[in-house]
Amino acid sequence: MIDLAALDIAGTTVEEGSAVYRALHDAVRGHGSSADVADVARWMGADKRTAIRALLELGGDPSAVEPAFADFERLLREAYDATPPTAMPGVLDAFVALRERGARIALTTGFSADVTGLILERLGWTDGVVDAVVTTDDVPAGRPAPYLVHRAMERTGVTDVRRVLTVGDTVLDLEAGTNAGARLVVGVLSGGVPRAVLEAAPHTHVVDSVADLPAVLAGAATPVVTA
Repeated sequence: MIDLAALDIAGTTVEEGSAVYRALHDAVRGHGSSADVADVARWMGADKRTAIRALLELGGDPSAVEPAFADFERLLREAYDATPPTAMPGVLDAFVALRERGARIALTTGFSADVTGLILERLGWTDGVVDAVVTTDDVPAGRPAPYLVHRAMERTGVTDVRRVLTVGDTVLDLEAGTNAGARLVVGVLSGGVPRAVLEAAPHTHVVDSVADLPAVLAGAATPVVTA
């Protein structure tokens, strides 16, 4: 039985057109970084200040983390104003299926609380859609540290990591779920990371999208490693 499903936001439950990575790239380039798209992609799922700090080491100004982060948030807001984020297909049905099995639902993210609030407001998910939201403002370190998952457990009253499911679209998501000790660590392909890359990371399942979670749970008595 699963008591908690802790799911990533961008690329997992929410389609936002990769706006976060374009905003991140533009923000650090604006402060002298020579980072290319591949450099930015390595930080998918990470705390954004941590990502900015690392990307600014590529020819940029290492002291400009906070100004670059402010630029990142501004650029992302502008992108979401132009093209609002939407729920991934099948996500709300998956939430219903999880609740029918007695699971609480938490969103965990490498975004700050401000950006996360903006996304949830655009989606209309600010009241009752999920049981908890955990951002990098709430923990001492983002992924691959386990703290986002453990804080989600704290906020939903779940005490046994063997009754936790984590879901994400990046290697860091899978590493964080594994580090947290979750029973099920599910990678989804909806964020664009190739299957081979996710399957090379620690996991129990890799599926197309969150819409596949009911099928995963139906056979979840014994987790199956697909790598």
